[in-house]
Formats: sequence, C-alpha cells, structure tokens
Amino acid sequence: MRARLGTVALAVVCAVVALLGSGCAATVDGQAFAAPTVTAGIDPGFVKGNDGGDDDRLAAAVLRDLEGWWGGQFPKLANGARFTGLKGYFSVDSSREGPGPPCTESASEVEGNAFYCPRADIIAYDRASLLPVLRQKFGDSAVIVVIAHEFGHAVQQRLESSSPTAAGLSSGAPTILSEGQADCYAGGFLRAVRDGATPDLRTGDQGIDAAMNALITFRDPVGTDAGDDRAHGNAFDRVSSFQEGFDGGPAACAGMTLQNRTFTQESFSTLSDAQSGGNLPLPDLLRSMGTDLDRYFGGLVRQRGGTWTAPTIREGATGCGSDAVDFCAGTPPTLAVDDRALSRIHDGIGDYASGTVLASRYALAAMAAIGRPTTGAEAGTTALCLAGAYTGDVGTPGTGFSLSPGDLDESVGLLQRDDSAARGTDGATAPGGAYARIEDFRNGVTGGAKRCLG
Repeated sequence: MRARLGTVALAVVCAVVALLGSGCAATVDGQAFAAPTVTAGIDPGFVKGNDGGDDDRLAAAVLRDLEGWWGGQFPKLANGARFTGLKGYFSVDSSREGPGPPCTESASEVEGNAFYCPRADIIAYDRASLLPVLRQKFGDSAVIVVIAHEFGHAVQQRLESSSPTAAGLSSGAPTILSEGQADCYAGGFLRAVRDGATPDLRTGDQGIDAAMNALITFRDPVGTDAGDDRAHGNAFDRVSSFQEGFDGGPAACAGMTLQNRTFTQESFSTLSDAQSGGNLPLPDLLRSMGTDLDRYFGGLVRQRGGTWTAPTIREGATGCGSDAVDFCAGTPPTLAVDDRALSRIHDGIGDYASGTVLASRYALAAMAAIGRPTTGAEAGTTALCLAGAYTGDVGTPGTGFSLSPGDLDESVGLLQRDDSAARGTDGATAPGGAYARIEDFRNGVTGGAKRCLG
C-alpha cells in the first residue's frame, strides 16, 4: 500500500512472468503420477514431433479432451456453428538444435513455453523444459491449465470468425482482456475435468488448487502496465478470470469485456515506489494500517447500529490463541500480535500479506461489535470476506491509502499458502482449500461488506 498524503508507503510484492496453463491424464491431484497411471491408453501419435514419452502422452490426453469438450461447448457460444479442429499440434525438444514448429525459426524459440499461433492455427509446447517442470513443481493439473489456456486462444479466433454476432473478442481487444478470457476458458475446462465430464482426465480439489497456483506463479512482474501488449494480468486478475470460468462456464468467459471486467494490474506511479516495491517495515505497517482499519470498520459498525471501540494493537503480546494475530474480546478489545509469526508472513510474502491477516482479525472485532459470532468456520469465512471488502475500499475518496501494484498479489500469495486469515477465533476454518479462500476474499473485494454480511 502507499499513503496518499505522502507520509507512508505501504505496498506489496512480487510477480513473475507470463502465460502457461496445465494438464494431465487419468487422475491428477496436483502431484506427478507414475507413467502407467497417467498415460495408459493415451496415444500421442497425432502430435507432431512427439517422442512417445509420458509428457507427450499427458499433453495428448489434454488436447483430445479439449477437442471433445469444445465440440460440445462451442456451438452454444457461436449460434450453433460447429467447432473445427486445429490444423496441428507440435511437441518440441528445445534442448536440441534444429528447425522449430510453424511460426518459429528454431526449436530454441519455444524454450520453456507453450503457444497458439493464429496464422498457422497450431499449438506448440516445449516437452524438454516446460512440461517436466510444470509436473514436478505443481503436478499434472498445471499442464492442463497451460494447454487449456492456449486452446482458449484458438477458440477466440473461431468465435471471432464464426459469425458477426458470435460471442467473442474483437480483433482490437487489449492483450490483458484476451489473456484473461483464455484463463477463464481454462477455468471452465478444469471444472469439467473436476466434475468427471472428460473421458481421459480426472482431478480433485488439490488439482484445482495446483492449476491455480501455476497461474499465480506465472503472473506478470509487479508494476507491469495493464496496457502492455504482453500483459497477462497480476495474480489477482489471473485467478479471478480462472474462477469466473470455473464457476460460470464458457458463456461467462465469452461475455467478458472491459465494461464488465475490471483488471487490477497497474504500473508504479513513482520511481521511489518502484525501487522499494512499496513495502513498509512491519512496525510501521501496524501503526499506519491500524488507523485506516479503524476508519473503515468503525464506519461499518456504526452503519449497522453497533457501538465501536477500536481494538488496541499490541505487538509482542500474549494472545488468546495461537495465531500470528489474535482478536481477544474484552474492554477494550485487543489484537495481540505474535511478532515472529507475523514477520514470517511479512518478510516471506510481502507487507500486504501480513496486512490481510491484520484486516481479517480487525474484521472479527467488527463482527463482535454488531453481534455476529466470531467462532466457527463461517465466522472465519466472513472475516476473510470483510478483509477483502476493506481492501476494495482502500484508495477510495476519504481514505488515507491506495493499493500499490502487487498488494493484491500478496493477499493471493497468503491465501494460496495457508488459512491464517480465514480462521474464527477458535481456529476453525471452512473446507475448500486455497480456491475457496481466494474466492471468499474476492467476493469482498468486488462486492463489499454487504456481500459478506448480507
């Protein structure tokens, strides 16, 4: 975050680079599987340049299931027009010298990448340094999301040309919108895989989290302008698009426009902010953010007829539980901060990761003030949603701060990692893993406190 009055600069961290997705055959729960389990019955012969190995067999299963799934989904979006298959798929060994697939001059150009080339209407992927890395780091479901993302670009081209009224993007759509839509289509396909609606692929909640984690990792670098012609979106944007497709299906993706889809990615506004990343030391963050949290949650409590007493933030205090930040009811209420535990979050992910924990515990104080329970899994879900509502309010007129590029990514990084911002005061959390936590937080960011409290 950064102060609007020039007094503080609270920010966030990180990002990486780019596009991808991920895939698998048979059962995929975010882990690599032995070859017979993954590849049984999958013949990659239709993929040009394949070596018959496990990675190509996995990619082949993904491509075949995508063809079948889009064969059923495409006519619903394109006024009944049939889906036409792509002109080819290419497996590339980027470690060997030689010519590359169409749209490239050499195999080395594909290193670590997968792409759809509209000119040739083909998908190519690197089996040497992309697929094995995805499977090792995230599991087979990461291969699904990468290939499904690229397949989504082929769908976009077909929708654009199928008829004047077909749902799709115009040729002048900004890159971040077309990439967001491809992430959305990938989410819709992963939902079909999770629901058992594809013949060769299966996964569970772990696999969905793993696919989502791949998108989070391959986000744009912090500070990338949303108008950049290579922009794919920050972690929050990419996960939001994926979840919109997972929850709403291809129709929700095809209707995505700049009018109904807000992207949060932005460039740094000052050189000093870019150089520092906008991060505050933890003690400064606690002092500065406490004032703004009091503003927001105090106003929320009074709006709902409650009496507000701002909790006192005590660093190094013994808490009433075992969390990095504990909300302890009393007169006055207290937020007891375990400096070591919160520092690990702050230093390991970024300052707004620790800020998200703090906001969710402040939300528990507000819930207590309006007579809402603070124990149980539902309380934890509501507190996390309210932390999102606060985050969505930051930077509006009358507030003391605005979000820096990367703040939302830090929140996503925290929620991807653990449930520390999603616990009731008794430590209870709702099931559902990272997907559910990120969705609860997003609900608050986009829908405000009313979405959280009704």
